[in-house]
Amino acid sequence: MIRETFPVGLLGCNCTVLGDNGEGIVIDPGDDIPRITATLARHGLTCKQIIITHAHIDHIAAAQTLKRLTGAPVYYNQLDLPLVKIMDIQAGWLGIPTPEVAPPDADAGNGMKVRFGATEGTILHTPGHTEGSLVLHIPGEKLLLAGDTLFAGSIGRTDLPGGDYPTILRSIKDVLLPLPDETLVIPGHGKNTTVGAEREDNHFLK
Repeated sequence: MIRETFPVGLLGCNCTVLGDNGEGIVIDPGDDIPRITATLARHGLTCKQIIITHAHIDHIAAAQTLKRLTGAPVYYNQLDLPLVKIMDIQAGWLGIPTPEVAPPDADAGNGMKVRFGATEGTILHTPGHTEGSLVLHIPGEKLLLAGDTLFAGSIGRTDLPGGDYPTILRSIKDVLLPLPDETLVIPGHGKNTTVGAEREDNHFLK
């Protein structure tokens, strides 16, 4: 499986391109469309789906542009629609123009399957950072795209609209920590980690 992750935008959101047998998906295209499309082209990938882990501006801002360029549908959890409706306020937080946003082409609910090439993943709903926060688990690759739910040594902030501290802890402990220790975690910002490392050392989870 092809996997490339790189930071995009003012807040360094980790955008990830995954590919298999000429089919690709893009997770969290928050900015830098030229780099995203160049990555797809370099690996000869046709973008089949665009997955948004949550509807904060730094993760969703370029999704509609990428959809227009590739024809791929945009999936995120509809519980984050209230965040989409205040995208102008989110843009004001960063002092940037309001990006084009739209409702998801399909609601990325818990248990939804994501397929590209011979690879299959599952959407897991992990509310807490936002009401609609989700992760993408690809068990065959021992891989977890964690969005802003879990970070190396930390967890997602809960002081923004839709955030809730007890809920994010419950999501991590009930949904993520039961995954195998060796599962590679690609968070929404910062460096990679593993489920085992976070279970052992993340002081938020003690």
